[in-house]
Amino acid sequence: MTEDKKRQLRSQAWFGRQDKMGFYYRSFLKNSGFPQDQFEGRPVIGICNTWSELTPCNAHFRTIAEHVKYGVLDAGGFPLEFPVSSLGEVTMRPTAMLFRNLAAMDVEEAIRAHPLDGVVLLMGCDKTTPALLMGAASADLPTIGVSGGPQLRGVYRGKYIGSGTNIISMSEQLRAGEVTLQEFHEAEGAMNRSAGHCMTMGTGSTMASMVEALGVGLPENAAIPAADARRNHLARMAGRRIVEMVNEDLVLSKILTRQAFENAIRTLAAIGGSTNAVVHLLAMAGRSGIELTLDDFDRLGRDVHCLVDLMPSGRFLMEDFYYAGGLPVVLRTLGEKGLLHKDALTVNGRSLWENVKDAPCWNREVITTFEDPFKPEAGIAILRGNLAPNGAVIKPSAASPELMKHTGRAVVFETIEDLHHRIDDATLDIDATCIMVLKNCGPKGYPGMAEVGNMPLPQKLLKKGVRDMIRISDARMSGTAYGTVVLHVAPEATAGGPLAFVQNGDLITLDVAARSLHLHVDAEELERRRAAWTPPAPHATRGYLKMYLDHVMQADKGADLDFLVGKSGAPVARDNH
Repeated sequence: MTEDKKRQLRSQAWFGRQDKMGFYYRSFLKNSGFPQDQFEGRPVIGICNTWSELTPCNAHFRTIAEHVKYGVLDAGGFPLEFPVSSLGEVTMRPTAMLFRNLAAMDVEEAIRAHPLDGVVLLMGCDKTTPALLMGAASADLPTIGVSGGPQLRGVYRGKYIGSGTNIISMSEQLRAGEVTLQEFHEAEGAMNRSAGHCMTMGTGSTMASMVEALGVGLPENAAIPAADARRNHLARMAGRRIVEMVNEDLVLSKILTRQAFENAIRTLAAIGGSTNAVVHLLAMAGRSGIELTLDDFDRLGRDVHCLVDLMPSGRFLMEDFYYAGGLPVVLRTLGEKGLLHKDALTVNGRSLWENVKDAPCWNREVITTFEDPFKPEAGIAILRGNLAPNGAVIKPSAASPELMKHTGRAVVFETIEDLHHRIDDATLDIDATCIMVLKNCGPKGYPGMAEVGNMPLPQKLLKKGVRDMIRISDARMSGTAYGTVVLHVAPEATAGGPLAFVQNGDLITLDVAARSLHLHVDAEELERRRAAWTPPAPHATRGYLKMYLDHVMQADKGADLDFLVGKSGAPVARDNH
């Protein structure tokens, strides 16, 4: 490396000084046995690791980090691993989403505060991916993402079962008396049999696909199973590549462009991805200075077919998706139909199209053609109307076709506790034609906008064979979930949105084709209800939760904290002594 290049390295502001502070910064690395020439003048690469025993999806990240380190060393860089908040979707209460923005702050400040020239992000479980990308976007160093990969297929009594998807279906079967508790417990061990995130096209798999579609990850990042040796190979190649990115000054803002986000939105439609990606992409775009709105999701995804037959929309699992050719096949198909910005830059230095133009498909049952798609025109639909003036989302590929246009009587649950208390009450006045409405579960209301939007159906209807009903809320739902579920209603009920004023017996019309969600109550009556409404008491008076409640934006803005939108970059003006 030339002396000019050494001077350009950000880490040289720490390690290249011949003064008291240079002594400080160098000497305490030497206590680990590192020779000075290993870190002074070489690209210092931070490995941002979300390993935690509280996050089972990311249980293998120590091994992945080791392979990244090998790659960094191969390329002449100096790797330093550091921890940040790890958001375990299955273990955190009240919801990991409450802490996504906190983790993003952790990532941003950790990157900025340390002598790093580039960063490798290790992410897998649902919220770790957007949190790390949001934080890294605000710091804006050369950055590459490495996802942890999906679990192996679940196999129960000779049949494939999918994480999340079959949890929901089997829990409903248990409540309906169709499976025993012993069978239920047996399926638990059969479903989750390796490290990795959900192997359905849930939020973990969807966001790993977004990493690849955005160009932030290497080709095949999305689908290689966590237990497959090729996942470690990809990690090593990412370690090599990040050193080159530092030398090229290929910062994250050169990757996360408007074109990249539009590619991601169309990819989201084509894979039948999680509705959660909507709120995450909106937040990531906000950090990147990209103007992205809900209408972009509808405009760009409306005519895109769902090409991937994966649970929860279909039959197969992420392991099958990888063996069929993975996301490069989907991207090639979109590109051939003129639905990609082909020249969007990716972290390997090539355009997105250069990476995927020759991608072969090995199984057309799993990844269909555009001419004979798994489900036509099945992208995320954005609904508007007097019930959701700022928008709501629905995932048509996971919904029941017969319910896509329907008028029904509202059965209202004021809180999640109200729902749990009354849903199995035999006297509940509800039938299959009704529309279930859940309030106060949005960003402020839950708080954190939990995945409770796919409400359990009443037990008495389950026993009659009912398996889907229209459900409307200001909550999210798991990307592994399914059903005719309207989510992310904005403004939320707790913030005084119209959802707060829905009463039992009100008629509601859902018309997905018309992108409409209409409450059959006139404006004057709604205003009377608004005047009589009392906002719920705040959930907290101190700490992070209070800060969150004071500053969180609504779902249509990505549910980020208002003061975190944008970026501060990487400069740090002052020393620590």
